[in-house]
Amino acid sequence: MPSAETTKAQPGSISSNGFYGQKPEPKQEPQSTNRSLPSRSNGAITSTSSHGNIYPIEALSPYAHKWTIKARCTHKGEIKTWHNKNGEGKLFSANFLDDSGEIRATGFNAECDALYDVLQEGGVYYVSSPCRVQIAKKQFSNLKNDYELTFERDTVVEKAEDADNVPQVRYNFTNIGDLQSIEKDTTIDTIGILKEVADVSEITSKTTSKPYSKRELTLVDNTNFSVRLTIWGNSATTFDVPVESVIAFKGLKVSDFGGRSLSLLSSGSMTVDPDIDEAHKLKGWYDAQGRQDTFTSHASMGSMSTAGGRKEEYKTIAQIRDEQLGMSEATDYFTLRATIIYVKQDNISYPACQSDGCNKKVVETNPGEWRCERCDKAFPTPQHRYIMSVNVSDHTGQLWLSCFDDTGRLIMGRTADQLVEMKENDERAAAEVFADANCKTYVFRCRAKMDNFQDQQRVRYQVSSAAPLNYSVEAAKLADILKQYNMDSESLFVR
Repeated sequence: MPSAETTKAQPGSISSNGFYGQKPEPKQEPQSTNRSLPSRSNGAITSTSSHGNIYPIEALSPYAHKWTIKARCTHKGEIKTWHNKNGEGKLFSANFLDDSGEIRATGFNAECDALYDVLQEGGVYYVSSPCRVQIAKKQFSNLKNDYELTFERDTVVEKAEDADNVPQVRYNFTNIGDLQSIEKDTTIDTIGILKEVADVSEITSKTTSKPYSKRELTLVDNTNFSVRLTIWGNSATTFDVPVESVIAFKGLKVSDFGGRSLSLLSSGSMTVDPDIDEAHKLKGWYDAQGRQDTFTSHASMGSMSTAGGRKEEYKTIAQIRDEQLGMSEATDYFTLRATIIYVKQDNISYPACQSDGCNKKVVETNPGEWRCERCDKAFPTPQHRYIMSVNVSDHTGQLWLSCFDDTGRLIMGRTADQLVEMKENDERAAAEVFADANCKTYVFRCRAKMDNFQDQQRVRYQVSSAAPLNYSVEAAKLADILKQYNMDSESLFVR
């Protein structure tokens, strides 16, 4: 057969004892038992060949014509179909990894049929030319490689028996706390503790009008930040990972929708409880202290504009007073970078209803019975929620801010229930908690509005969210200010 002649002639034309090694004669191979097309040479073949001439992935280019790589399949995507005026078809993509780097490979139509079931995530394979090497389409891949592969009719894919010297998935982790300094649409890897899992929901694409399944996860790590992460399609519907598991994600897109959030790309992957140092350290931290920690959400930090389009500007305390923010009928919004110098210790919390979404104050009608008039329910104990007043300072002055539960947890480092219990049982320890809250700097998102108190009007400065200083973000802001003044290193020494 012509295909047999071609297969037989190739080893003889390559030096170094044959690039494919001592390949069996075609008549000795199983006759198309694992192929969809009898004349094709791609498919999984149990080979005893040595493959002496192995190329590293980083050496592949369109100018290399006779090569073999030995690499691990770290990701295999779902089969996708398309329909357009030129016809219809299907494809799938897989990522390969060796010591030198990673590369994406795509199979179309017949190659998709022949190779999809052959390649399995985690398996190690020999992939041999002919296989097209071309410029990578970056919009479809998160790998740091200028090239990608396209499987061809005669591409050979063989299962490697020796997989010990081929690395597992390679990560370049970004901490959750550093997401604020990462540009929108950047592709990253991250690892975190699974804190919450939402139900599957469905959205309809505005461009294709097709429905897509999605599920939102909440991840936390030892930076004491949390982030919302969305997974899609089959990954969303089949997701069955216990809360408090460690998950490593590769190929996440950074978004600024509703603050910093993450989305798993179709070419991305996730590994539950991976056997890597980062996962063991994260699990140790969470078991030791993280389970009791309070986390700052990126959902309220990403953009300086709110959903309504209003712009929140950085102000100093002097500017807040000079511009008389909050003294008109309209509500004014601003962002303040300031240091806490005093936390008012009386009336720091109130007893709240335990019903989800209620948060109304409850009244103790009988010992061990706290009643919510709104829900018309009674509870044996209330859930205390913060209503704190803190005095903050910057280089221009001081200001009193009103804080609610989320901000209170961040500042005090514990829930209001825990602090109330501590004040009742150990006043000295409670006093130390208040002292520890001082002299810490935060970025406060605030609103200023006129309020009536004891028949007198005053401006109330209410905190909507707060976060610890992110030094990368603050340094970038200072750099922008310098650019606005058009200053350079030489002008600093003029005059």
